[in-house]
Amino acid sequence: MVTGWALPRLVVAAPASGHGKTTVATGLLAALRRRGLTVSPHKVGPDYIDPGYHALAAGRPGRNLDPWLVGPERIAPLLRHGATVPTPADVAVVEGVMGLHDGAVGRGAYASTAQVARLLDAPVLLVLDTTAQGRSAAALVLGMRAFDPGVRLGGVILNRVGSPRHETLLRDALAEVRVPVLGAVTRAAEVTAPSRHLGLVPVVERAPESLAVVAALADLVESTVDLDAVLALARTAPPLTDPAWDPVEAVGGPASTTRPVVAVAGGPAFSFSYAETTELLTAAGAEVVTVDPLRDPALPPGTRAVLVGGGFPEVHAEALAGNAALRAELADFAGPVVAECAGLLYLGRALDGVPMCGRLPHTARMTGRLTLGYREAVAAADSPAHRAGDPVRGHEFHRTRTDPGHGDTPAWRWDGAAHGFVSGRVHASYLHTHWAGQPGAARRLVEAASR
Repeated sequence: MVTGWALPRLVVAAPASGHGKTTVATGLLAALRRRGLTVSPHKVGPDYIDPGYHALAAGRPGRNLDPWLVGPERIAPLLRHGATVPTPADVAVVEGVMGLHDGAVGRGAYASTAQVARLLDAPVLLVLDTTAQGRSAAALVLGMRAFDPGVRLGGVILNRVGSPRHETLLRDALAEVRVPVLGAVTRAAEVTAPSRHLGLVPVVERAPESLAVVAALADLVESTVDLDAVLALARTAPPLTDPAWDPVEAVGGPASTTRPVVAVAGGPAFSFSYAETTELLTAAGAEVVTVDPLRDPALPPGTRAVLVGGGFPEVHAEALAGNAALRAELADFAGPVVAECAGLLYLGRALDGVPMCGRLPHTARMTGRLTLGYREAVAAADSPAHRAGDPVRGHEFHRTRTDPGHGDTPAWRWDGAAHGFVSGRVHASYLHTHWAGQPGAARRLVEAASR
């Protein structure tokens, strides 16, 4: 019998992107941690970069909660798992994605912040950019609250407030609609992190500066937000009754007793990963070791399989090319290889004219076009991670293209088209997947490594 857990929790949301969710969520995590609380950080959607800042602020892995990628039934169990590992948390902070009610295109509220708030039975703290707004801000908040009666909007943090008079006007207007204001951040006080073509610069690429940004965000929240009121709001969440997600149960126990070494690419060029991926591989019986293609001249000793996820190889192309020894080893590696997005680019012949591993026949280049969105795919062939015909939900997020766009044996099919490459024991494509939603991929890779 599963017992309930009275985990205080809240969801930080906004009417749209750009209102300051990441600023407030990261600052809250860091400020609450300064109080001596153990804080569990989470992010709605497939984002990889914001959880890096969350992890730096909270001192534990930032984890994603995406109904599209893992299924609505796993959202509360994944929250409970993340809030339990490595130690039980005192409070969980969940940063939303886009606007509160924005979901998968054509699917209503599905995969929206509002859906996740309902699945977690968590109150919402709305961050509102008040630039050029007065009393109408209350009407906007009222609409956000009324649009989905199943979402409990518990308070507002005013962002980019212009002056004390502006703040008074906003507070008076929100009092009319009985929505508490839990903080007010002025335009002058705002702290931001640097960004580029796919969003914020990842923490791993600028660690000292990132620490300074997180510390500044903690200072900002401590001086502008009523932390006691925020904690009181979080404590209104009822006990969690769903059991915690268990990676061992998800993969069905170890697939190998030999503990094959699975090398997972990391470092500044390959920083996009979900914490559950390593947990699933370990649960399936692998010994997971990180390899940094920017610095490590060889794969870890005894490597039997390689996983190369997402990141920014286009930013580090010259340095990746300079590590010729590792590129050569990967070109000839006989074990199974699974690559997503950045990994696809790295395994090709060249990226923007700079030589890569040459394991696959394509070249890649940066473009001005952003490819972004959820995908419903079907595995087009047997591979180290998937069986032909397996349905998989994933997402794309890149500004590059490959020539050719797929191999003679593609990795996936969706929307009537072929995508990616299956070549020998290599599976590579642009599609990002979350293995908590398809734990069989981890088990299959460990089984392939054992052979």
